[in-house]
Amino acid sequence: MLNFLKKNSDNQEKTERCFDSSKPVADHIAVIMDGNGRWAQKRMLPRIAGHKEGMNNVKVITKHASKLGVKVLTLYAFSTENWKRPTDEVNFLMKLPVDFFDVFVPELIEENVRVNVMGYKEFLPAHTQKAVENAMEQTKENTGLILNFALNYGSRAEILTAVNDIVALAKSGDLPDEVDEKTFSSHLMTASLGEALQDPDLLIRTSGEERISNFLLWQIAYSELFFTDKYWPDFTTTDLEEAIGSYQLRNRRFGGLKDTTEGDA
Repeated sequence: MLNFLKKNSDNQEKTERCFDSSKPVADHIAVIMDGNGRWAQKRMLPRIAGHKEGMNNVKVITKHASKLGVKVLTLYAFSTENWKRPTDEVNFLMKLPVDFFDVFVPELIEENVRVNVMGYKEFLPAHTQKAVENAMEQTKENTGLILNFALNYGSRAEILTAVNDIVALAKSGDLPDEVDEKTFSSHLMTASLGEALQDPDLLIRTSGEERISNFLLWQIAYSELFFTDKYWPDFTTTDLEEAIGSYQLRNRRFGGLKDTTEGDA
């Protein structure tokens, strides 16, 4: 009986989270693509096989997000802390963008998707930098979804860089006396997305972990969070719609009061 009740409860929750195409979709979705290595280990495969499968899934999710009307998809591809991983794994991860963009850029152009890459790109290997720069150049005229990769990115480092940039401007006399949120945000890496799209509406993390892991700490101050036990390679278009469906049910008050239902207090 308990199992039956749990099953019914799970089904009810999924029904409540159903994506509604008549409702607004999150403009900016950020994803912590976690669980590639564990996906591979579970199948007795090397960890790099999981990273390859995860990158293949990026293609699937990007196309579907574009179809749904998402304006920005920010993917946490490699953090400033990931350099601590085994050398072979890091080398493979640095080659992935080369293979990914080589195959996928023509499809991105066809889908009207623009590639953006934020992070400390200057510290990436030359072949990775070249692949990134080429993809951004080849898709720069596209006007649809922005596929924004966070590559060699860490939010604390980003914030410190912004602070140091602002201090330098203040010393040179090129900054107003007071720094507000808008000014500070303009010095973050997400500024390239445009003012209206800098902050994610929805943050998704896969693999069952429920932490932020130094990702967009300033930008997700009021983002809705969605956690799933699925590893990133297993995250499907249906899962994306479920996450968006959950988002559509949220009452986003941004610290104030906002009634979404008649009689709501």
